[in-house]
Amino acid sequence: MARPTVAAALFVSAALALSACGSGSTSSDQGGGGASSSAGGGGGGGTTVKVGVIPIVDTAPIWLGKDKGFFKDEGINLQITTTTGGAAAVPGVVSGDFDIAFGNVVSVMVAADKGLPLKFIANGNSTSGKTPDFSGVVVPKDSPIKSPKDLAGRTVSVNNLNNIGDTTIRKVVQDAGGDPKSIKFVEVAFPDAPAAVERKQVDAAWILEPFLSAAVAKGARVVSWNYTEFDPSLDIAGYFTKKDTIEGKKDMVEKFQKAMNKSLEYAQAHPDEVRAIVGTYTKIGEEARAKMVLPKFTPQFNRDAAKKLGDAAVTYGTLKKAPNLDELLPNG
Repeated sequence: MARPTVAAALFVSAALALSACGSGSTSSDQGGGGASSSAGGGGGGGTTVKVGVIPIVDTAPIWLGKDKGFFKDEGINLQITTTTGGAAAVPGVVSGDFDIAFGNVVSVMVAADKGLPLKFIANGNSTSGKTPDFSGVVVPKDSPIKSPKDLAGRTVSVNNLNNIGDTTIRKVVQDAGGDPKSIKFVEVAFPDAPAAVERKQVDAAWILEPFLSAAVAKGARVVSWNYTEFDPSLDIAGYFTKKDTIEGKKDMVEKFQKAMNKSLEYAQAHPDEVRAIVGTYTKIGEEARAKMVLPKFTPQFNRDAAKKLGDAAVTYGTLKKAPNLDELLPNG
């Protein structure tokens, strides 16, 4: 197995520094029936698997799968640890703090582009493929921006620069006839984005649920459903690990994949249970959860959409080269 490059090591160091600035991660047994899942603990004498996830709607299937006993059925004592995002997830997996972590497709493409030996082993969530979707770009009600093309030359907020948000927005704007290079992207966290739009601190903001529904309820107007418009089959995120984990812990990985895929299928078939489980690991109230547009949950990755995303990331400078999907996605 090739060792990470110096650039890759610097990338991990920078990510660790960023994560240190966040609100540290916390272990959680919510949705696990109250059984301990700490390392070496948990009932049944199964294999403890530490998974880092962001506590958002997108990760509902893994919480639901734990609650339903899908992982326990495979002999896995699932230890879920909440993280602040990719800045903690990627170095957490590389360092061994997590066996597996949840991250968006572009984040893992960027890590691989920098020489980190990471690979997805299970899908996480996909665009609904419909409108309204759970991802959208909003503007103030009285804004002159009426379409994606009008975002050219404007200031648009995203939660992280050079990632899946600005990549998909640039492509949608270009497809609409606008100049993607003229957009000024700034970082604003999703919870703060609705207020930034309302106060007109930015011309537009990319927001995900549940903040999207809340912004629209206060008068914001959606001008682009960027995920669905980019590709109605776009996979947004998944569960990844190190390649030597896949090779050295094959049995554990296969059991996790089986339980995770069952969790995804169950979540897709039981949206009411998805909304309910989200209330156990977030502070999202029942009324807001009832209004949320949910992602699509499916075990299969769409390779055509992933190729399109990787090519766009190269076009706009987020990646140096197109990702090798056989090296990045499962069953390659």
